[in-house]
Amino acid sequence: MNLRAWLYRILANTFITAYRKRQREPRPVPTGEIQDWQLARAVCQPSSGKPADTEVLEHLADSRVKRALHELPEDFRTVVLLADIEGYGYREIAGIMGTPIGTVTSRLHRARRQLRDLLQDYAAARFPAKRQPGRDALPAAGRCGL
Repeated sequence: MNLRAWLYRILANTFITAYRKRQREPRPVPTGEIQDWQLARAVCQPSSGKPADTEVLEHLADSRVKRALHELPEDFRTVVLLADIEGYGYREIAGIMGTPIGTVTSRLHRARRQLRDLLQDYAAARFPAKRQPGRDALPAAGRCGL
């Protein structure tokens, strides 16, 4: 076994993991550049009082997509919102929801499949499939495998 290659792979994977984690973190802002009026505006902004997932759904473009997301069970909808809209990783979602990673991946897969089924007609109407020449009409010999 090549110890040097093994150690290098561990080092590379550790760097990649740390880099991805840093990309998801908010950028620090020097507090010396913040003015008093900015602080006052931040404090005075009224909160809508709605849950975060409701606010996200309100900002989605199409009502059919919103309806399809609302039709999902709550756990599935939460996983889709955290993974696909908020961009959290599976481990982070598992920590937020207090479930194992396997449960998160299973719920995400099932939720995406349900969304695909719910939005299939919508997608077909909005994005019609283009026929590719040569793929739709095979010669007789090609169909028989000769």
